[in-house]
Amino acid sequence: MNTPSFDLWVYLSKTPLLWLTATLIAYVIADYISIKSNRHALLHPVVFSTAALCAILALTNTPYETYFEGAQFVHFLLGPATVALGIPLYENRGILKRSLLPISAALVVGAIVATGATLIIAKMMGASKELMISLAPKSITTPVAMGISQTLGGDATLTATIVMITGITGVMIIGPLMSLCRIDDQRARGIAAGIACHGLGTAYSLSQSQVAGSFSGIGMGICSLLTTVLVPLFLKAMGVI
Repeated sequence: MNTPSFDLWVYLSKTPLLWLTATLIAYVIADYISIKSNRHALLHPVVFSTAALCAILALTNTPYETYFEGAQFVHFLLGPATVALGIPLYENRGILKRSLLPISAALVVGAIVATGATLIIAKMMGASKELMISLAPKSITTPVAMGISQTLGGDATLTATIVMITGITGVMIIGPLMSLCRIDDQRARGIAAGIACHGLGTAYSLSQSQVAGSFSGIGMGICSLLTTVLVPLFLKAMGVI
């Protein structure tokens, strides 16, 4: 016999706002933990909120499609949030102009390495055609990566998951790694974060300094553009498409 609490859960689980609310609450709690840890790199709020939501979906046996139906407003905001990165870029345009040559070199090398290394490793490990296509755009922002994957015959949902894992892993290690390598220049730290871990890296960089955030934003944006061109070229060269 169904209990009143079970009936209430069944009703709420069909309500789109439930999963939007759950997403926001999970992030607020995770962000509080991150603040208390003085923003420790290994305690990034995205890590805890993602783990908490995955646990909730598993325990309630809720399909991802049902969750996404309610939380897709957050996905929609990725577009406006990306456009909003133009504000710190404009405010730091003088610094960006003076660093044009090293920025260009870093972007080209970063895009080539991120795409090429991923596909080479995947092919060596016997990945299928669909998996290789889905993996190729892993280091760029989610909307662009999903578009590339879907257009070339990959699994857009898998691509989004891989992009998120890449971003989470990146923001957890990029700060300590830069400190270990004694790289203190905020421009270098920002451009590396933008190229390696896209939106999450840019959010992390903005929390460090506006200069780092600006360089991360331009790294994320232009790297996405370069990857859009490079992915089909690499896939054709390797005989995948």
